Amino acid sequence: MKKFLVCGHTNIETTLAIDAFPIEYSPMRYPFFGIQTAVAGVGYNITKALATLGTPVNFLTLVGEDFFGEQVRQQAKTNGLADDFIVAGMPQTAQSVILYDKQGKRQGHTDLKDVQERPYPPELFQQALQESDWAILANINWTRPFLAKAQNAGIPIATDVHTITALDDDYNRDYMAAATILFMSDERLPLPPEQWAKKVQNEFGTEIVVIGLGAKGALLAVKSDNFCERLPAVQTRPIVNTIGAGDSLFASFNHFYGKTGDPYAALQKAILFASYKIGSDGAAAGFLTEAALESIEVKSAK
Repeated sequence: MKKFLVCGHTNIETTLAIDAFPIEYSPMRYPFFGIQTAVAGVGYNITKALATLGTPVNFLTLVGEDFFGEQVRQQAKTNGLADDFIVAGMPQTAQSVILYDKQGKRQGHTDLKDVQERPYPPELFQQALQESDWAILANINWTRPFLAKAQNAGIPIATDVHTITALDDDYNRDYMAAATILFMSDERLPLPPEQWAKKVQNEFGTEIVVIGLGAKGALLAVKSDNFCERLPAVQTRPIVNTIGAGDSLFASFNHFYGKTGDPYAALQKAILFASYKIGSDGAAAGFLTEAALESIEVKSAK
């Protein structure tokens, strides 16, 4: 089985259940069992999802020289993840607060601390790269210098640029240009997803583009097949919180595509995986094993 390298962000995430948006002011609330704190962040979410599905992972991330940084390390071990490449490279670990309502809508507040100005040790990246067959590089600044190194290694590069509005986006263009597999959301696209996917492939030659469409499913564009179509969403259980849905879609697609080389079946399985995941309250919760995924009952999405 292929071994994945995952470079990405980790934070301590606190989720808070609320009644509805907008929030009505009250000096005090008591949401019993409605506040949870866990290790999350794009890199951690992807790594945990991959590991749960059975993909071996080298996980590279930056945390703080603080209590939360040690908590990340301990949680990684609890989840069966090696901590060899978890680096305490900043004073404080990043944190996030996620509010979510009874319909599953959510609002995130992320404090990155100074992670965008911190470097990751290049020698550790090189060590992990030599052991890996697939590179997932999240679009956090410290991964940027590693794009060229992964390209030179001749292995597939996958990234998710999340919300994007332009091909010449200063922050994300490097990631889009380097990616073999490129994910993004439709939330802020300037064109219909089909047109945008073709524009991306014409500009960068990207082999696989996946655009998350939220409750409508996802669009898949495969350059070598001249394929560009939408795959519908499915429903497996009631939605609790949509935080981390995109990370779970991305991780599971890479797992199945890396295993089979079939992007069509991989996205179908990824949509199923993500639909189950959003029945949980946290970004790094609700992941299924591959065997459990095969037994899930599918309903038509509403």
